[in-house]
Amino acid sequence: MVRPSTLALSLVVATTACGGGAGAQPAQAPRPSVPPASADEPLIKGALETDADIAKAVREHYTKYEYRIPMRDGAKLFTIAYVPKDAAHTYPILMQRTPYSVDPYGIDQYPSEKGGRPLRTFAPSSNVIREGYIIVHQDVRGRMASEGIFVDVRPLLTEQQRKATKEIDESTDTFDTIDFLVKNVPNNSGRVGMWGISYPGFYAAQGAVDAHPALKAVSPQAPVTDWFVGDDFHHNGAFFLSDAFRFYASFGKPRPEPVKKNTWTSPNDNVDGYEFFLAAGTLAKLGEKLKNEIPFWNDLMAHPNRDAWWMARDPRPSYRNAKPAVMTVGGFFDAEDCFGALETYRAFERQGPKNENVLVMGPWRHGGWSRSDGDKLGDMTFGQKTSLFYRANIELPFFQRHLKGKKAPAAPEAYVFETGTNTWHTYAAWPPPGSKQATYFLQDDGKLGPDAPTTAAEDAWLSDPKKPVPYRGHTTEGIEAEYMIDDQRFAARRPDVMVYQTAELDADLVLAGPIEASLWVTTTGTDADFVVKVIDVWPSTAPDTEPNPNNIHLGGYQELIRAEIMRGKFRNSLAKPEPFVPNQPALVKIALPDVSHAFRTGHKLMVQVQSSWFPLVDRNPQTFVDNIAKATDADFKAHTHRLIHAPGKASSLKMTLAR
Repeated sequence: MVRPSTLALSLVVATTACGGGAGAQPAQAPRPSVPPASADEPLIKGALETDADIAKAVREHYTKYEYRIPMRDGAKLFTIAYVPKDAAHTYPILMQRTPYSVDPYGIDQYPSEKGGRPLRTFAPSSNVIREGYIIVHQDVRGRMASEGIFVDVRPLLTEQQRKATKEIDESTDTFDTIDFLVKNVPNNSGRVGMWGISYPGFYAAQGAVDAHPALKAVSPQAPVTDWFVGDDFHHNGAFFLSDAFRFYASFGKPRPEPVKKNTWTSPNDNVDGYEFFLAAGTLAKLGEKLKNEIPFWNDLMAHPNRDAWWMARDPRPSYRNAKPAVMTVGGFFDAEDCFGALETYRAFERQGPKNENVLVMGPWRHGGWSRSDGDKLGDMTFGQKTSLFYRANIELPFFQRHLKGKKAPAAPEAYVFETGTNTWHTYAAWPPPGSKQATYFLQDDGKLGPDAPTTAAEDAWLSDPKKPVPYRGHTTEGIEAEYMIDDQRFAARRPDVMVYQTAELDADLVLAGPIEASLWVTTTGTDADFVVKVIDVWPSTAPDTEPNPNNIHLGGYQELIRAEIMRGKFRNSLAKPEPFVPNQPALVKIALPDVSHAFRTGHKLMVQVQSSWFPLVDRNPQTFVDNIAKATDADFKAHTHRLIHAPGKASSLKMTLAR
């Protein structure tokens, strides 16, 4: 279906250019009947290496315009365009839609290295600014200076709703915005790209649905995808407490009228997060700290299961038949949306035509490819500046090829960094062609290996909600992203964490793709969480890396490679929770996000299993309740859980091996 055009241009409200007054160019100036040629040479000579370089280049080489672009239902969305001053050429538009503010506001206000909106989010990279693109930022509907009502992860319209010309979703808002931009922004080439990290990544992916014909390239980066299954606020139904509470304490505050200032605060700023959330007690009491005034927090509490409300907010079924080229980017150590990057790529790949659909995964934290050099994370180093390589050799060529028509080699299907060997790989598919499955069994006496158990045994631990296993080994205020690659020795030493490991490897063990844990368990209670962690154990004689600013000794280091949780009551269905029968064996399967990692010769592969991960995840009362948000203090009870190793009930880890 072709979407209707935006409202008549006579309804547009637009400011004049920076330096307005007599002689200022109207923001809606008509495009020339014969557009100037696209620039072959970079707009700006030389590299832009610092924030000061970028800020200076934008001020000197770009003119700023502000628009209030009408949508088909009449709401006007506040939009900023930075247009190269060189009017001898046309330039493609590269747009980001965001709920986080397009600061700075005002046509005479330009991005600065001294505060406001970070320059690292101004454009995908300084390479884009230097090459010359029209940079567009938009406050999405209902956020900051835009009109309308904001809806978190707004569901896409149904086919029937799309027949109504004034029904809206994020895809129609994108369509209407692009339709306006290509008709009104000076010196644009009529070609548009989108990008965004995290929530803006969600909006980029939404723009590819029933896209405007001018939209040629889309790069969702760490895109928010499914907030119940694996992104941000839930993993397999387990509620990611600290992130949700701290985020919505600020982001979720109602905004009755458009504003241009935003303040981020949280009730647990400058306190020990473990102690704060433990002392707060139940989710109901935490809601009282928010004065029950945060609408989406209330929604989270009201929808504890993957019901129709949540399913409408899973965008993956709508990522079909995308016309633009798509490059999805993610970090293997992204504490927020690693799942979203992998699943967005898979959704477009599974349901799309044979257009370009690329996956890029690197050794990055959330947004690390844009916000750091990518040479290290936490205590680990990667031997090269992976982010700089990505921005120059993967990201820029993608946009240059599709938006400027530059000649560049076709992108591989998957561009993936392998930690352990610290090597980039290109693959014709993901997981790599020729990969195979291997199963290692969690054995008696803490052993891990390819041999299935021949006799029955079990390991038991007492899980006490009053003493949950911390997610890191030191005091933290919020959630620190480095936990994704952290040393796990602090956890291995606890009696409520089960540890299994191989002997020293006599050859590299290279994982590339999905991992699935199968746990045969019993519990004396009626509910339980199960966390599985996959860990690379360094040899006791491993030398320290240089430089070593954290003074970390790698001998015996237990490097977290991947971890995931399953709320036990959802083991058979995320929509229909069911209690455990006390002391009766049950199978809990946990799909872990993909990895790309080489366990080197002399290292060990370790698996840890535990039943709490606090305050990353809220405490399971271990007494079955349909909605833990309604659990009382009396529901939280200590129970004994057992992991079974037996023929026919063998707990195991299934891995995808690259070679």
